[in-house]
Amino acid sequence: MHTLVKGLIAGAAGTSALNVASYLDMVIRARGASSTPGQAVERLAGLAEVDLGDGERGEHRKEALGSLLGYGTGAGAAVCYGLLASGRRPPCAVGVLGLTALAMLGSNAPLTALGATDPREWTASAWVSDVLPHLAYGITAYAAYELLRS
Repeated sequence: MHTLVKGLIAGAAGTSALNVASYLDMVIRARGASSTPGQAVERLAGLAEVDLGDGERGEHRKEALGSLLGYGTGAGAAVCYGLLASGRRPPCAVGVLGLTALAMLGSNAPLTALGATDPREWTASAWVSDVLPHLAYGITAYAAYELLRS
C-alpha cells in the first residue's frame, strides 16, 4: 500500500480519536466547543475575500469549514509522518510523540499565525484540552499506520 494511502487512513483514524477525546472532555467538564476553528475560517475567508453568508448560514459554514480544516490537518500530519518514517520503524514512543507533535503543530501554528489563538496565553486547562486529544490522535494514528505497514 502506498505511503500516501496509509497516511490518509491513519490520519482519519487519528482524527476520529481526537474528536472522541475532545467530545468526552466536553461532556466531563461541561465545556463548550472551541470557537477557534471558526475564527480561523472567518479570517481566511476575509483574506481570500470570500463571503460565507450572513447570520445563521454563515455561522454554520464557519463551523463546518473549521471541522474540515481539522480533518485536513489530521490527514496531513499522518502523511508527513509516513514520508518521514518511510523505510524505518521508529519506536512506539517516538512515533506517537512525533505524530502528536505534527498534529499539534499543524493545527496550532496556522491558528496562531492567523491571530485566532495565542498558546502563550493559554491556561493549564486549555493546554489539557489541546494536548490530550492530540495525544489520542498520535496513539491511534501510529497504531493504524503500523498496522497498515504489516
